[in-house]
Amino acid sequence: MGRIFLVELEGRTYRCQYCDSPLALADDVLSRSFNCRRGRAYLFSNVVNITLGPEEERLMLSGLHTVEDIFCVCCGQILGWKYVIAHDKNQKYKEGKFVLERWRIEEDVAEEFNLDTRPGSSDEIP
Repeated sequence: MGRIFLVELEGRTYRCQYCDSPLALADDVLSRSFNCRRGRAYLFSNVVNITLGPEEERLMLSGLHTVEDIFCVCCGQILGWKYVIAHDKNQKYKEGKFVLERWRIEEDVAEEFNLDTRPGSSDEIP
């Protein structure tokens, strides 16, 4: 194998819990209400520094999906999965999106505080 070149991310990020590699920006979180076998998971529009496993059909709570497992490019730990095909038309919004299992990632603490934050703001997607 050759040298690994990581994509660095600026801003609040999510990182691999095992090797601290940057994986995704907090701004790319589409939903924090996903679940997996071991707890909570987040849906992302974009993830970096990963490799993908082979496509496989997987029956999930929301129906049958074609998915690829996501692995950290540095340490090889499984992090979640990517939706390739959603077989139910109501689930098509997931196609091309990434799920990272919450217990396998950690949120990078921002170095600066945002003084423009307002109490009562919501994390819900409109």
